[in-house]
Amino acid sequence: MELTPLAERFVRHFGEMGSRWGVNRTVGQIYALLYISGRPLNADEIGETLVFSRSNVGIGIKELQAWRLVKLVHLPGDRRDYFEPPKDVWEIFRVLMEERRRREIEPTLSMLREALLENPDNEADKVAQARMREMHELIELTTSWLDDVQRLSPETVVRLMQLGAKVQKVLEFADKLKFGGRDNGEGGPR
Repeated sequence: MELTPLAERFVRHFGEMGSRWGVNRTVGQIYALLYISGRPLNADEIGETLVFSRSNVGIGIKELQAWRLVKLVHLPGDRRDYFEPPKDVWEIFRVLMEERRRREIEPTLSMLREALLENPDNEADKVAQARMREMHELIELTTSWLDDVQRLSPETVVRLMQLGAKVQKVLEFADKLKFGGRDNGEGGPR
């Protein structure tokens, strides 16, 4: 498979971004190639296209499988293993969010919960624990909101995202109805 200049630019970019996302360049490039190929690819095709060794491709595929970003498929009449990403971009987003949560957010929440159970014995620890409580509350609120959003259909999520700052106007209008139009001088209810 030969990459067009457009496809090559996309694959190179994903390689560069991979290191910022916590995976190596090879893994990012393999994923990008699988994503834009439009069909399942086997390890030999991936290696030949990206000029990677078979072992680098194998390690990269295993990493992508661990992230649940590619799956193994078999083609009729062919004994080789082929790989493809989820076809739906929203499914990819959902999987990425779940994996980030499992790998990054849950361990942080666990540490914060443990720290909040301790009895601080000095002022510095009291201040630190208060800040940790704020962080815990924010992360819990955010993950709860993400759970709610993930239960929505992709079409509903798109509509919600397209609302953008208009959501603030709806909330302000709801507050005015709730509080009878009274205002505390800061644009919000008393």
